[in-house]
Amino acid sequence: MPLPFLKMHGAGNDFVIFDARTRPVALAPSRLQEIAARRTGIGCDQVIVMEQSQNADVFMRIYNADGGEVFSCGNATRCVGWLIMRESGRDACAIETKAGILQCRRAGQDRIRVDMGKPRLEWGEVPLSHPADTNHLDIAVEGLKDPAAVSMGNPHMVFAVSDVSAAPVAVLGPTLEHHLLFPERANVSFAQVVNDKEIRLRVWERGAGETLACGTAACATLVALHRRGLVANKASVHLPGGVLEIEWDKISGHVWMTGPVALSFQGVIPAEWRGLVNGDPEDNHV
Repeated sequence: MPLPFLKMHGAGNDFVIFDARTRPVALAPSRLQEIAARRTGIGCDQVIVMEQSQNADVFMRIYNADGGEVFSCGNATRCVGWLIMRESGRDACAIETKAGILQCRRAGQDRIRVDMGKPRLEWGEVPLSHPADTNHLDIAVEGLKDPAAVSMGNPHMVFAVSDVSAAPVAVLGPTLEHHLLFPERANVSFAQVVNDKEIRLRVWERGAGETLACGTAACATLVALHRRGLVANKASVHLPGGVLEIEWDKISGHVWMTGPVALSFQGVIPAEWRGLVNGDPEDNHV
């Protein structure tokens, strides 16, 4: 049978979304890579699979463009939340991920607000490979130094830079992603403080490369810069693909993210397309 999908994005961070709540969807890493390929596939930063959940409205499974599964994706959470709210007619929903259950609610026309939970700031929570001060890491490379580490369900390394447009994201991102201090690899953020309520940000995302937006990186960056006294606990984060509003609530300790969602198009992968749906033993269909 053909396999339907939706193509969505949140501030340019784009996704191919499959609904596996009534029909199982299980694809090998090589097939996920083919779907994510920009020139020969559908093209996306992440592949998302919606599954049944006993604890929330839906379970969201997340795969990076390299085929590896990850625990958290803020922009995808907004997109899936928008889909579930459109389907149910409600203004709120709960999404289960491997990082926990995230609460979503409408925040205007095609805008969703998500409770991303508490940032994880202890070295073992990020995780780091050995004890270290997560507010000041002993990392220096080609003029960059003193990053912070934060986990928002996935590990982030955050550098403060004077000019984000000149930051060597594509040059240093691949090396820093695989830094030995980060055993699960790192998402690497290059952040410029414009003022105490505005941040400019570029992100090298593990398994995906430089992305137009990364929701967890925007959250991690706000947390890291606020811990150093560089920004307020609420700020607009300007990414190449759009603006995300991030707030670190001091009462609950949770980080809230508000931003846009967009449905780009819907389509169907035919059964015969490179064996993606049927007849390929590499794909573990159930």
